[in-house]
Amino acid sequence: MRATSSHLLLCLFLLLGLGLLPTARADVTVAAKQIDLPGLRLQDVNAQLGEDPAGGLHLQLQASQADVAAMGWRHVGLHLEGRLQRDAQLRWVFDGRVQLRGAPGGALADAQLTWVLDPDADTMQVEVQQDKALANAWLPLDQPSHAKISLHQLPAGWLQGVLGRLWPARLTSGHVDADLALDVEDASVQSSGQFTLDDVGFDTPSNAMAGQGVAGSGRFGFDNSADGRRVNVQCNLEGGELLLGPFYAKLPAHPVQLDVDVRTRQGTVELQKLYIDDMDALQLDGAMAFDARGKLQKLQLNRFQANFPLASQRYGQAWLATLGLRDARIAGRVAGSIDWRSDGLHAFAFDTDGLDLADGEGRFAVSGLHGGLDWSAQDDRPATTLAWQGLQLRRISVAAATSHWRDRGGSLILSQPLAMPMLKGEVRLTSLDWRPAPARGQRITASVAVAGVDMADLSRMLDWPIIPGTLAGTFPSLRWANDRLELDGSLAAGVFGGTVEATHLSLQQPFGDAPVLAGDFKFDQLDLAAFTSVFDIGAITGRLHGAVDDLRLVDWHPVAFKASLLADGGGRISQRAVNNLAALSGGGVANGLQGAMLKLFRNFSYKRIGLACTLQSGVCLMGGLANEEDGYTIIDGSGLPHLQLLGRQTKVDWPTLQRRLHEAASSRAPTAH
Repeated sequence: MRATSSHLLLCLFLLLGLGLLPTARADVTVAAKQIDLPGLRLQDVNAQLGEDPAGGLHLQLQASQADVAAMGWRHVGLHLEGRLQRDAQLRWVFDGRVQLRGAPGGALADAQLTWVLDPDADTMQVEVQQDKALANAWLPLDQPSHAKISLHQLPAGWLQGVLGRLWPARLTSGHVDADLALDVEDASVQSSGQFTLDDVGFDTPSNAMAGQGVAGSGRFGFDNSADGRRVNVQCNLEGGELLLGPFYAKLPAHPVQLDVDVRTRQGTVELQKLYIDDMDALQLDGAMAFDARGKLQKLQLNRFQANFPLASQRYGQAWLATLGLRDARIAGRVAGSIDWRSDGLHAFAFDTDGLDLADGEGRFAVSGLHGGLDWSAQDDRPATTLAWQGLQLRRISVAAATSHWRDRGGSLILSQPLAMPMLKGEVRLTSLDWRPAPARGQRITASVAVAGVDMADLSRMLDWPIIPGTLAGTFPSLRWANDRLELDGSLAAGVFGGTVEATHLSLQQPFGDAPVLAGDFKFDQLDLAAFTSVFDIGAITGRLHGAVDDLRLVDWHPVAFKASLLADGGGRISQRAVNNLAALSGGGVANGLQGAMLKLFRNFSYKRIGLACTLQSGVCLMGGLANEEDGYTIIDGSGLPHLQLLGRQTKVDWPTLQRRLHEAASSRAPTAH
């Protein structure tokens, strides 16, 4: 017998349940192209009903495709087989097995099914068990779109279809217990209830959000309607790991309160409410949003309070890594707020009564930070102060200081000059204007003055040979733009009885892995006797001047420069210094007779000394006072014995030149001959 009407098939299939067919004398076969029930659609259906040898009726039903709206299952193969009978209460009871093909997580691949239909009570009860997983559902016959459901040890992957309707995530592990109410109306699904999670894992296609080993319990509600999907959860989580965009959380064993209201639409995910309370580490209240690719679009924290180091250990590792602070050490308390959107920062504020922060790579550190800042791109905010007990930039230490700030027109402005004692001198910020909002372009402008900084102390901090003298200078314009610091003005060091002046200075990615320093340096009237007593390459007297132009250091190592050094006022030079200069250039004295004479004298008079090097592509192009047929002149002697030192190599590999410089300072240079 065939029927093309789903209503006719439904009548035939439910005749027993409706009490219209008290007994069955022969097998009944029913086939239909499609059956539509509230929340259920079956296609290519075949059902057989006949007598069961053990009593009652034997029912077998197959559907090539089954869609279950409540579970989000589509195109699932269905096979149902078992015994149908009436019990003493005149209820229809079905005991058998159900097998699904293609259900998420292998759901009901081979499960025990008990189905009880009670016409007098107008209810239907379904119980399904597979291994340790148990599910119970109660439905009123006059309203089958409504159900009460109880789940115990349900594999989380079985709920993939439900989650997929709300959020583009994939459940990867764990189990769920839940008691919930479910309403299915056409394309709309509403549910609410309570749940318990055990070792649950999930991820998303963009990898922007993920979880592993998550445990906890709480309440939930969701509503799937035409204008989007909404989920609200209030729970306590205990243990596990969570990733939300740039924020990675390693949850503690004690309960962490989490309240979220989520709306999803066309692939976007908006956390309209995000509340976290980890009592000894972090409290925050705000909102977040992600686009369809999982990229963070909004982070609005109306209030947060973080206690370090627990806050960074549990929640800040990934975020700090994006800032280049992977191994930062933080201790203290910070409270504040932040408003960040896809077009950049709109507002932030923080205050602390004591914070210590140290970059794990030794680039900077601050201790005893107290006070705060308050800034908005749209509104003027109250004045603030920010002070510290100690500040360290690389190896340079800055003493305690207090800064005063005001917010005006989208800028944080230093309201009075900031004097920072440093190395027996002072660095003074006479003005500073910081615009936090621009993602690109100029963000900081300032003017700086340096006075009385002790070069000997600076040398010790930088592991240089001890250089006596002082450092001073002014930079009327300091600009920070696109992670690049540019300084107009000059910095002069009074050293070795003369001056070294630095101009056109710039520093790119100062806190990155490979900062880039560029600038021009001019030397004037340096006392060579003092210079060679510090840089021990052999004694030389006289005065030195010259320049190092277009200097470029990457990670503090030279990669390019144009250097020219000249001592043209005459003086004396030791035999050791001659040997070292010869070794640098691969040179020697002008003729064999000079080589023999050199061995008889310990020092010599000279008229001029000149040496040049242009470093490019790892090679130094060498030069001197003048080019000769077989090289270039480095030393032009004076008097007797007359000395002329020639450089032979015009190209020297930079690592080789560095090695020769080291050997010269270590008195291992070969003898000139």
